[in-house]
Amino acid sequence: MNAAISEARANAVDEAIESRQSMREFLPKPVAKETIAHILEVASRAPSGTNTQPWKTYVLQGASRDALVDKVVAAHDALRADPSLASQYREEYDYYPEKWVSPYIDRRRENGWGLYGLLGITKGDKDKMHAQHQRNYRFFDAPVGLMFTMDKVMGRGSLVDYGMFLQNIMVAARGHGLHTCPQAAWNGFASIILPHIGAGPDEMLVCGMALGYADETAHVNTFRTPRVPAAEFTTWLD
Repeated sequence: MNAAISEARANAVDEAIESRQSMREFLPKPVAKETIAHILEVASRAPSGTNTQPWKTYVLQGASRDALVDKVVAAHDALRADPSLASQYREEYDYYPEKWVSPYIDRRRENGWGLYGLLGITKGDKDKMHAQHQRNYRFFDAPVGLMFTMDKVMGRGSLVDYGMFLQNIMVAARGHGLHTCPQAAWNGFASIILPHIGAGPDEMLVCGMALGYADETAHVNTFRTPRVPAAEFTTWLD
């Protein structure tokens, strides 16, 4: 392989990774089934411990997508009206820590208030917060919703494997001009989602994801989260 081809490939990979961001407004433009299937096929090359490949993917489009949106939006509204219902909606695993500490809580706040500030949502405006949070349960209007599960018998290491699979999907999507938004927000509504998608009793919900063509003109999609420089999280040992 000559140097020019090698550099072009490196640049293409870098561009796909660096242009990936969580989009929160999508166009209604449909995504071809063949394109989705191809992306999932490419993503399946993700590494996994002893090649266990723990991922299971459910693709929702059309009526199945819309019906799930209606169910979860209704549950989200009901939960707000009656917080005691929270016991019905528990996550299968702890995505976030029970106790937040710095620097993670600081980054979380920066992210949350950065987004809400962009959207003009002020602290204490519970109606607008609820409405924006509910955008998750509409897949941000993306025409494709993905739900990911794995067997409960698998260990925590499989979640590491799963992360690489999800990243492959998001990066491969960029190569096709598509965008995504990975969503842990769905996890609390697994009791609604799993029966809807036909998951078995031994499966647990890992997360959801919106997939589609981003609305590049949407103000919300100008929000891009910062990253800590590599020098701050890297220790060199010679």
